[in-house]
Amino acid sequence: MSTPFRARHLIIGAGFSGLGMARAFAKANIPYDQVDAADHIGGNWYQGVYNHVHLVSSKRTTEYTDFPMPQDYPDFPNAKQMLDYLDCYASFFQLNDQIELKKNVMTAYPRSDHRWHVTFEDGESRIYRGLVICNGHHWSPRHPEYPGKFSGSYLHSKEYKSTDVLRGKRVLVIGAGNSACDIAVDAAREAEEAHISMRSGHWILPKTIFGAPLTDHLRPWMPQFVQRALVRLLVRMFIGKYSAYGLQQPKHGVFDKHPTINSLLPYYVHHGVIKVHPAVKSWNGKEVTFTDGSRREFDVVVAATGFRVTFPFLPDGTIPVKGVIPQIPFGSFHDRYKGLYVIGWMQPRIGVGPLIAAGGPMICEFIRAEERMVGPLGAVLGRLGVGIPKTNVGDGHQLLRRIAVGRRIARFLPAIERLVFKHPVRKAAMETARPSQAARADNPKTASSAARGRTKAGRHAAPVTQAPVSTHGPPISARESS
Repeated sequence: MSTPFRARHLIIGAGFSGLGMARAFAKANIPYDQVDAADHIGGNWYQGVYNHVHLVSSKRTTEYTDFPMPQDYPDFPNAKQMLDYLDCYASFFQLNDQIELKKNVMTAYPRSDHRWHVTFEDGESRIYRGLVICNGHHWSPRHPEYPGKFSGSYLHSKEYKSTDVLRGKRVLVIGAGNSACDIAVDAAREAEEAHISMRSGHWILPKTIFGAPLTDHLRPWMPQFVQRALVRLLVRMFIGKYSAYGLQQPKHGVFDKHPTINSLLPYYVHHGVIKVHPAVKSWNGKEVTFTDGSRREFDVVVAATGFRVTFPFLPDGTIPVKGVIPQIPFGSFHDRYKGLYVIGWMQPRIGVGPLIAAGGPMICEFIRAEERMVGPLGAVLGRLGVGIPKTNVGDGHQLLRRIAVGRRIARFLPAIERLVFKHPVRKAAMETARPSQAARADNPKTASSAARGRTKAGRHAAPVTQAPVSTHGPPISARESS
Protein backbone atom coordinates (compact mmCIF):
# COMPACT_ATOMS: atom_id res chain seq x y z
CA MET A 1 0.00 0.00 0.00
CA SER A 2 1.44 3.38 -1.01
CA THR A 3 2.15 6.07 1.56
CA PRO A 4 -0.44 8.87 1.33
CA PHE A 5 0.74 12.32 0.29
CA ARG A 6 -0.60 15.20 2.36
CA ALA A 7 -0.46 18.46 0.44
CA ARG A 8 0.46 20.33 3.58
CA HIS A 9 3.28 20.93 6.03
CA LEU A 10 3.93 19.09 9.27
CA ILE A 11 4.63 21.14 12.40
CA ILE A 12 6.59 18.98 14.86
CA GLY A 13 5.99 20.13 18.43
CA ALA A 14 3.15 21.95 20.21
CA GLY A 15 5.05 24.09 22.68
CA PHE A 16 5.48 27.87 22.68
CA SER A 17 7.11 27.94 19.23
CA GLY A 18 4.96 25.23 17.67
CA LEU A 19 1.68 26.83 18.71
CA GLY A 20 2.83 30.22 17.43
CA MET A 21 3.73 28.67 14.07
CA ALA A 22 0.35 26.91 13.88
CA ARG A 23 -1.38 30.24 14.49
CA ALA A 24 0.65 31.81 11.64
CA PHE A 25 -0.13 28.92 9.24
CA ALA A 26 -3.84 29.08 10.02
CA LYS A 27 -3.92 32.84 9.53
CA ALA A 28 -2.06 32.53 6.21
CA ASN A 29 -4.38 29.72 5.03
CA ILE A 30 -1.48 27.32 4.56
CA PRO A 31 -2.66 23.74 5.22
CA TYR A 32 -0.77 21.94 7.98
CA ASP A 33 -0.82 19.07 10.44
CA GLN A 34 0.68 19.34 13.92
CA VAL A 35 1.96 16.54 16.14
CA ASP A 36 3.46 16.30 19.61
CA ALA A 37 4.85 13.26 21.40
CA ALA A 38 3.34 14.31 24.75
CA ASP A 39 -0.28 13.83 25.86
CA HIS A 40 -0.85 17.57 26.29
CA ILE A 41 0.26 20.76 24.58
CA GLY A 42 2.75 23.15 26.18
CA GLY A 43 6.11 21.53 25.48
CA ASN A 44 8.64 22.36 28.17
CA TRP A 45 6.02 24.17 30.27
CA TYR A 46 4.02 20.94 30.47
CA GLN A 47 6.65 18.30 31.10
CA GLY A 48 10.10 19.85 31.29
CA VAL A 49 10.19 22.21 34.28
CA TYR A 50 10.20 21.90 38.05
CA ASN A 51 6.92 22.56 39.78
CA HIS A 52 7.61 26.01 41.22
CA VAL A 53 9.63 27.54 38.37
CA HIS A 54 8.84 31.09 37.23
CA LEU A 55 9.59 32.99 34.05
CA VAL A 56 12.99 34.66 33.86
CA SER A 57 11.93 37.22 31.28
CA SER A 58 8.89 39.31 32.13
CA LYS A 59 5.35 38.55 31.00
CA ARG A 60 5.38 41.71 28.87
CA THR A 61 8.42 40.60 26.89
CA THR A 62 7.34 36.93 26.71
CA GLU A 63 3.66 37.05 25.70
CA TYR A 64 2.52 36.68 22.10
CA THR A 65 1.93 40.20 20.86
CA ASP A 66 -1.52 39.26 19.53
CA PHE A 67 -2.56 37.52 22.76
CA PRO A 68 -1.52 39.36 25.95
CA MET A 69 -1.25 37.53 29.24
CA PRO A 70 -4.01 38.23 31.79
CA GLN A 71 -3.63 41.49 33.67
CA ASP A 72 -3.75 39.70 37.03
CA TYR A 73 -0.66 37.65 36.14
CA PRO A 74 2.47 38.70 38.06
CA ASP A 75 5.53 40.05 36.28
CA PHE A 76 7.04 36.56 36.41
CA PRO A 77 4.29 33.92 35.95
CA ASN A 78 4.81 30.41 37.29
CA ALA A 79 4.70 27.12 35.35
CA LYS A 80 0.97 26.53 35.89
CA GLN A 81 0.10 30.03 34.76
CA MET A 82 2.25 29.64 31.66
CA LEU A 83 0.61 26.33 30.78
CA ASP A 84 -2.85 27.83 31.31
CA TYR A 85 -1.85 30.72 29.06
CA LEU A 86 -0.78 28.35 26.25
CA ASP A 87 -4.01 26.33 26.66
CA CYS A 88 -6.04 29.53 26.31
CA TYR A 89 -3.99 30.58 23.28
CA ALA A 90 -4.66 27.28 21.52
CA SER A 91 -8.36 27.39 22.36
CA PHE A 92 -8.84 31.03 21.39
CA PHE A 93 -7.27 30.55 17.95
CA GLN A 94 -8.91 27.10 17.50
CA LEU A 95 -5.62 25.25 17.08
CA ASN A 96 -6.46 22.09 19.03
CA ASP A 97 -8.36 20.35 16.22
CA GLN A 98 -5.18 20.22 14.13
CA ILE A 99 -2.99 18.84 16.93
CA GLU A 100 -2.38 15.10 17.21
CA LEU A 101 -1.04 14.27 20.68
CA LYS A 102 0.98 11.17 21.58
CA LYS A 103 2.15 11.17 17.96
CA ASN A 104 5.92 10.68 18.04
CA VAL A 105 7.95 11.21 14.86
CA MET A 106 10.49 8.44 14.40
CA THR A 107 12.02 9.24 11.00
CA ALA A 108 11.75 11.96 8.38
CA TYR A 109 13.48 11.34 5.03
CA PRO A 110 13.89 13.79 2.15
CA ARG A 111 12.60 12.58 -1.21
CA SER A 112 13.82 13.52 -4.67
CA ASP A 113 10.64 15.51 -5.36
CA HIS A 114 11.34 17.80 -2.38
CA ARG A 115 8.72 16.12 -0.23
CA TRP A 116 9.33 14.44 3.11
CA HIS A 117 8.56 10.85 4.05
CA VAL A 118 7.62 10.74 7.74
CA THR A 119 7.08 7.66 9.90
CA PHE A 120 5.55 7.69 13.36
CA GLU A 121 6.03 5.49 16.41
CA ASP A 122 2.60 3.90 15.88
CA GLY A 123 3.74 2.63 12.46
CA GLU A 124 1.89 5.14 10.31
CA SER A 125 3.71 6.78 7.39
CA ARG A 126 2.86 9.99 5.56
CA ILE A 127 4.44 12.16 2.88
CA TYR A 128 4.46 15.89 3.52
CA ARG A 129 5.26 18.97 1.50
CA GLY A 130 7.59 20.23 4.23
CA LEU A 131 8.61 20.04 7.89
CA VAL A 132 8.55 22.85 10.44
CA ILE A 133 10.66 21.61 13.35
CA CYS A 134 9.67 23.09 16.72
CA ASN A 135 10.90 20.27 18.95
CA GLY A 136 12.54 22.62 21.46
CA HIS A 137 15.98 22.73 23.02
CA HIS A 138 15.33 21.67 26.63
CA TRP A 139 14.72 17.95 26.25
CA SER A 140 18.06 16.24 25.47
CA PRO A 141 20.22 16.58 28.63
CA ARG A 142 23.97 17.10 28.47
CA HIS A 143 25.69 15.27 31.33
CA PRO A 144 29.14 16.13 32.72
CA GLU A 145 31.89 13.52 32.65
CA TYR A 146 34.50 13.28 35.41
CA PRO A 147 36.99 10.60 36.44
CA GLY A 148 35.62 8.18 39.02
CA LYS A 149 32.09 7.33 40.01
CA PHE A 150 29.63 9.13 42.29
CA SER A 151 27.76 6.76 44.61
CA GLY A 152 25.18 9.21 45.92
CA SER A 153 21.97 10.31 44.23
CA TYR A 154 22.62 11.90 40.83
CA LEU A 155 20.12 13.62 38.57
CA HIS A 156 20.05 16.12 35.75
CA SER A 157 18.06 19.33 36.18
CA LYS A 158 15.67 17.94 33.54
CA GLU A 159 14.66 15.28 36.08
CA TYR A 160 14.33 17.73 38.97
CA LYS A 161 10.68 18.39 39.82
CA SER A 162 10.43 19.29 43.53
CA THR A 163 12.54 20.01 46.61
CA ASP A 164 11.73 16.59 48.08
CA VAL A 165 14.98 15.15 46.68
CA LEU A 166 16.98 17.91 48.43
CA ARG A 167 15.38 17.99 51.85
CA GLY A 168 17.86 17.23 54.65
CA LYS A 169 20.64 16.30 52.20
CA ARG A 170 24.11 17.62 51.43
CA VAL A 171 23.53 18.97 47.93
CA LEU A 172 25.90 20.02 45.15
CA VAL A 173 24.54 21.76 42.07
CA ILE A 174 26.82 21.79 39.02
CA GLY A 175 26.30 24.70 36.63
CA ALA A 176 25.87 28.45 36.48
CA GLY A 177 22.73 28.94 34.40
CA ASN A 178 19.21 29.84 35.44
CA SER A 179 18.24 26.29 36.43
CA ALA A 180 21.46 25.77 38.40
CA CYS A 181 20.97 28.94 40.44
CA ASP A 182 17.27 28.24 41.00
CA ILE A 183 18.00 24.75 42.30
CA ALA A 184 20.86 26.02 44.47
CA VAL A 185 18.42 28.51 46.03
CA ASP A 186 15.97 25.65 46.61
CA ALA A 187 18.75 23.73 48.33
CA ALA A 188 19.51 26.76 50.51
CA ARG A 189 15.94 26.58 51.81
CA GLU A 190 15.49 22.82 52.11
CA ALA A 191 18.84 21.01 52.23
CA GLU A 192 21.20 20.39 55.12
CA GLU A 193 24.01 21.93 53.03
CA ALA A 194 23.81 23.84 49.74
CA HIS A 195 26.78 24.09 47.37
CA ILE A 196 27.21 25.19 43.77
CA SER A 197 30.10 24.42 41.41
CA MET A 198 30.78 26.82 38.54
CA ARG A 199 33.36 25.94 35.90
CA SER A 200 33.95 29.59 34.96
CA GLY A 201 32.68 33.11 35.60
CA HIS A 202 29.14 33.88 34.55
CA TRP A 203 27.09 37.06 34.27
CA ILE A 204 24.55 36.84 37.09
CA LEU A 205 22.04 39.67 36.81
CA PRO A 206 19.35 40.94 39.19
CA LYS A 207 15.82 39.98 38.22
CA THR A 208 14.36 43.42 38.89
CA ILE A 209 15.79 46.95 38.74
CA PHE A 210 14.03 50.01 40.16
CA GLY A 211 10.92 47.92 40.78
CA ALA A 212 10.61 46.61 37.20
CA PRO A 213 11.88 43.44 35.47
CA LEU A 214 15.40 43.81 34.09
CA THR A 215 14.30 42.75 30.59
CA ASP A 216 11.80 45.63 30.51
CA HIS A 217 14.68 48.13 30.75
CA LEU A 218 16.27 46.91 27.49
CA ARG A 219 14.62 49.18 24.94
CA PRO A 220 14.34 48.51 21.17
CA TRP A 221 16.20 51.73 20.30
CA MET A 222 19.27 50.76 22.34
CA PRO A 223 22.31 49.57 20.33
CA GLN A 224 23.94 46.47 21.72
CA PHE A 225 26.93 48.36 23.14
CA VAL A 226 24.52 50.58 25.08
CA GLN A 227 22.69 47.52 26.44
CA ARG A 228 26.00 45.96 27.50
CA ALA A 229 27.17 49.15 29.22
CA LEU A 230 23.81 49.55 30.97
CA VAL A 231 23.86 46.00 32.30
CA ARG A 232 27.46 46.31 33.55
CA LEU A 233 26.51 49.53 35.35
CA LEU A 234 23.42 47.97 36.92
CA VAL A 235 25.38 44.92 38.06
CA ARG A 236 27.97 47.13 39.73
CA MET A 237 25.21 49.19 41.43
CA PHE A 238 22.92 46.39 42.59
CA ILE A 239 25.25 43.39 43.02
CA GLY A 240 28.76 44.76 43.21
CA LYS A 241 31.93 42.85 42.44
CA TYR A 242 31.43 39.13 41.90
CA SER A 243 34.63 38.48 43.87
CA ALA A 244 32.80 39.68 46.99
CA TYR A 245 30.65 36.54 46.71
CA GLY A 246 33.46 34.15 45.89
CA LEU A 247 32.32 34.10 42.26
CA GLN A 248 34.70 34.23 39.31
CA GLN A 249 34.66 37.29 37.07
CA PRO A 250 33.24 36.42 33.63
CA LYS A 251 35.84 36.38 30.86
CA HIS A 252 33.23 36.88 28.16
CA GLY A 253 31.20 39.97 27.40
CA VAL A 254 27.65 40.55 28.54
CA PHE A 255 25.26 38.63 26.24
CA ASP A 256 28.07 36.66 24.54
CA LYS A 257 26.52 33.75 26.44
CA HIS A 258 23.09 33.47 27.96
CA PRO A 259 23.18 35.41 31.25
CA THR A 260 21.73 34.11 34.50
CA ILE A 261 18.96 36.21 36.01
CA ASN A 262 18.69 35.50 39.73
CA SER A 263 18.55 37.92 42.64
CA LEU A 264 18.54 35.28 45.38
CA LEU A 265 21.81 33.46 44.70
CA PRO A 266 24.00 36.44 45.77
CA TYR A 267 21.71 36.89 48.78
CA TYR A 268 22.18 33.32 50.03
CA VAL A 269 25.90 33.33 49.22
CA HIS A 270 26.38 36.47 51.32
CA HIS A 271 24.50 34.81 54.17
CA GLY A 272 26.80 31.80 54.00
CA VAL A 273 23.95 29.43 53.15
CA ILE A 274 25.23 28.60 49.65
CA LYS A 275 28.92 27.70 49.31
CA VAL A 276 30.58 28.41 45.96
CA HIS A 277 33.17 26.04 44.43
CA PRO A 278 35.17 25.96 41.19
CA ALA A 279 34.79 23.16 38.63
CA VAL A 280 34.59 19.52 39.65
CA LYS A 281 37.82 17.61 39.01
CA SER A 282 36.76 14.08 39.97
CA TRP A 283 34.59 12.08 42.32
CA ASN A 284 34.95 8.89 44.26
CA GLY A 285 32.01 7.45 46.16
CA LYS A 286 30.29 10.44 47.76
CA GLU A 287 33.46 12.52 47.83
CA VAL A 288 33.85 15.23 45.19
CA THR A 289 37.21 16.86 44.44
CA PHE A 290 37.30 20.36 42.98
CA THR A 291 39.95 21.92 40.77
CA ASP A 292 41.28 24.01 43.69
CA GLY A 293 42.14 20.78 45.54
CA SER A 294 39.31 21.01 48.09
CA ARG A 295 37.10 17.99 48.81
CA ARG A 296 33.58 17.55 50.19
CA GLU A 297 31.12 14.72 50.60
CA PHE A 298 27.62 15.06 49.13
CA ASP A 299 24.45 13.01 49.20
CA VAL A 300 22.89 14.53 46.08
CA VAL A 301 24.40 15.99 42.91
CA VAL A 302 22.17 17.89 40.48
CA ALA A 303 23.80 18.49 37.10
CA ALA A 304 22.31 21.65 35.59
CA THR A 305 24.74 21.40 32.69
CA GLY A 306 22.49 22.27 29.79
CA PHE A 307 21.04 20.50 26.80
CA ARG A 308 21.95 19.42 23.30
CA VAL A 309 20.14 20.71 20.23
CA THR A 310 19.34 17.59 18.25
CA PHE A 311 16.95 16.27 15.62
CA PRO A 312 16.96 12.49 16.11
CA PHE A 313 14.30 11.75 13.50
CA LEU A 314 16.38 13.19 10.62
CA PRO A 315 19.17 11.28 8.87
CA ASP A 316 22.55 11.93 10.46
CA GLY A 317 24.12 15.14 9.21
CA THR A 318 20.95 16.55 7.67
CA ILE A 319 21.18 19.55 10.00
CA PRO A 320 24.75 19.87 11.32
CA VAL A 321 24.89 21.31 14.84
CA LYS A 322 27.98 22.97 16.32
CA GLY A 323 27.61 23.42 20.05
CA VAL A 324 23.93 24.36 20.23
CA ILE A 325 23.72 26.20 16.88
CA PRO A 326 22.26 24.62 13.70
CA GLN A 327 24.79 25.23 10.95
CA ILE A 328 22.37 26.58 8.35
CA PRO A 329 21.56 30.16 7.30
CA PHE A 330 19.91 32.08 10.16
CA GLY A 331 19.89 28.74 11.99
CA SER A 332 16.49 28.12 10.41
CA PHE A 333 16.59 27.78 6.60
CA HIS A 334 18.39 24.88 4.96
CA ASP A 335 20.66 25.52 2.00
CA ARG A 336 20.41 21.97 0.63
CA TYR A 337 16.87 20.78 1.39
CA LYS A 338 13.61 22.39 0.41
CA GLY A 339 10.71 22.35 2.83
CA LEU A 340 12.82 22.13 6.00
CA TYR A 341 12.63 24.85 8.66
CA VAL A 342 13.99 24.93 12.22
CA ILE A 343 12.23 27.19 14.71
CA GLY A 344 12.67 27.97 18.40
CA TRP A 345 16.22 26.79 19.17
CA MET A 346 17.56 30.27 19.99
CA GLN A 347 17.43 31.85 23.46
CA PRO A 348 16.63 35.53 22.91
CA ARG A 349 17.43 38.09 25.59
CA ILE A 350 13.77 39.02 25.64
CA GLY A 351 10.98 36.46 25.76
CA VAL A 352 10.13 34.32 22.75
CA GLY A 353 6.50 35.37 22.23
CA PRO A 354 7.08 38.59 20.22
CA LEU A 355 9.62 36.80 18.01
CA ILE A 356 7.27 33.92 17.23
CA ALA A 357 4.35 36.27 16.61
CA ALA A 358 6.46 38.24 14.11
CA GLY A 359 8.53 35.36 12.75
CA GLY A 360 5.61 33.02 12.04
CA PRO A 361 4.16 35.20 9.25
CA MET A 362 7.67 35.63 7.80
CA ILE A 363 8.12 31.85 7.67
CA CYS A 364 4.78 31.54 5.88
CA GLU A 365 5.82 34.12 3.28
CA PHE A 366 9.16 32.36 2.82
CA ILE A 367 7.36 29.04 2.32
CA ARG A 368 5.17 30.55 -0.39
CA ALA A 369 8.27 32.01 -2.06
CA GLU A 370 10.18 28.72 -1.91
CA GLU A 371 7.33 26.96 -3.70
CA ARG A 372 8.13 29.15 -6.72
CA MET A 373 11.86 28.43 -6.51
CA VAL A 374 13.93 25.62 -7.99
CA GLY A 375 16.37 25.22 -5.12
CA PRO A 376 16.18 25.59 -1.35
CA LEU A 377 15.49 28.91 0.29
CA GLY A 378 18.62 28.81 2.45
CA ALA A 379 20.89 28.72 -0.60
CA VAL A 380 19.54 32.05 -1.82
CA LEU A 381 19.60 33.60 1.66
CA GLY A 382 23.20 32.48 2.00
CA ARG A 383 24.11 34.28 -1.23
CA LEU A 384 22.43 37.39 0.17
CA GLY A 385 24.75 37.32 3.16
CA VAL A 386 22.49 35.61 5.70
CA GLY A 387 25.03 33.58 7.64
CA ILE A 388 25.08 30.99 10.38
CA PRO A 389 24.49 32.53 13.83
CA LYS A 390 27.57 32.82 16.01
CA THR A 391 25.65 32.56 19.28
CA ASN A 392 22.38 31.14 20.55
CA VAL A 393 21.80 34.32 22.58
CA GLY A 394 19.85 36.57 20.26
CA ASP A 395 19.22 40.28 20.63
CA GLY A 396 15.43 40.11 20.46
CA HIS A 397 14.99 43.64 19.16
CA GLN A 398 17.60 43.14 16.45
CA LEU A 399 15.93 39.87 15.47
CA LEU A 400 12.58 41.66 15.16
CA ARG A 401 14.18 44.17 12.80
CA ARG A 402 15.68 41.36 10.71
CA ILE A 403 12.30 39.63 10.58
CA ALA A 404 10.75 42.86 9.25
CA VAL A 405 13.41 42.98 6.51
CA GLY A 406 12.77 39.31 5.72
CA ARG A 407 9.07 39.95 5.17
CA ARG A 408 9.85 42.80 2.81
CA ILE A 409 12.14 40.71 0.59
CA ALA A 410 10.20 37.41 0.71
CA ARG A 411 8.22 37.93 -2.51
CA PHE A 412 11.38 38.84 -4.42
CA LEU A 413 13.30 35.67 -3.54
CA PRO A 414 12.30 33.66 -6.64
CA ALA A 415 13.52 36.50 -8.87
CA ILE A 416 16.72 36.78 -6.85
CA GLU A 417 17.28 33.04 -7.31
CA ARG A 418 17.00 33.42 -11.08
CA LEU A 419 19.62 36.15 -10.99
CA VAL A 420 22.02 34.41 -8.61
CA PHE A 421 21.76 30.84 -9.91
CA LYS A 422 21.71 31.03 -13.68
CA HIS A 423 20.79 28.29 -16.11
CA PRO A 424 21.09 25.50 -17.11
CA VAL A 425 18.20 24.47 -14.88
CA ARG A 426 19.46 26.73 -12.11
CA LYS A 427 22.87 25.03 -11.74
CA ALA A 428 21.38 21.55 -12.13
CA ALA A 429 18.78 22.45 -9.54
CA MET A 430 21.47 23.33 -7.02
CA GLU A 431 23.55 20.13 -7.34
CA THR A 432 21.45 17.00 -7.74
CA ALA A 433 21.55 14.13 -5.30
CA ARG A 434 23.11 10.79 -6.09
CA PRO A 435 20.56 8.52 -7.78
CA SER A 436 20.98 5.79 -5.16
CA GLN A 437 20.17 8.20 -2.34
CA ALA A 438 17.19 9.69 -4.14
CA ALA A 439 15.90 6.23 -4.99
CA ARG A 440 16.33 5.15 -1.40
CA ALA A 441 14.45 8.18 -0.08
CA ASP A 442 11.64 7.64 -2.63
CA ASN A 443 11.17 4.02 -1.53
CA PRO A 444 9.13 4.12 1.69
CA LYS A 445 9.65 0.42 2.44
CA THR A 446 13.42 0.64 2.09
CA ALA A 447 13.71 3.91 3.99
CA SER A 448 11.38 3.00 6.83
CA SER A 449 12.72 -0.54 7.34
CA ALA A 450 16.32 0.70 7.40
CA ALA A 451 15.37 3.47 9.80
CA ARG A 452 13.61 1.04 12.13
CA GLY A 453 16.68 -1.17 12.19
CA ARG A 454 18.98 1.72 13.03
CA THR A 455 16.56 3.07 15.64
CA LYS A 456 16.59 -0.29 17.43
CA ALA A 457 20.37 -0.26 17.25
CA GLY A 458 20.42 3.16 18.88
CA ARG A 459 21.51 5.04 15.76
CA HIS A 460 19.91 7.33 13.19
CA ALA A 461 19.55 6.73 9.49
CA ALA A 462 22.54 7.06 7.20
CA PRO A 463 23.28 10.68 6.27
CA VAL A 464 22.15 12.17 3.00
CA THR A 465 25.04 14.35 1.94
CA GLN A 466 23.39 16.37 -0.83
CA ALA A 467 19.95 17.81 -1.37
CA PRO A 468 17.66 15.64 -3.46
CA VAL A 469 16.13 17.73 -6.23
CA SER A 470 13.57 17.14 -8.90
CA THR A 471 10.34 18.68 -10.07
CA HIS A 472 8.26 20.92 -7.87
CA GLY A 473 5.00 19.82 -6.38
CA PRO A 474 1.86 21.89 -6.99
CA PRO A 475 1.81 25.39 -5.51
CA ILE A 476 0.49 25.87 -2.01
CA SER A 477 -3.21 26.49 -1.85
CA ALA A 478 -5.68 26.71 0.95
CA ARG A 479 -7.95 24.50 -1.17
CA GLU A 480 -5.59 21.52 -1.01
CA SER A 481 -6.54 18.76 1.38
CA SER A 482 -5.01 15.53 2.55
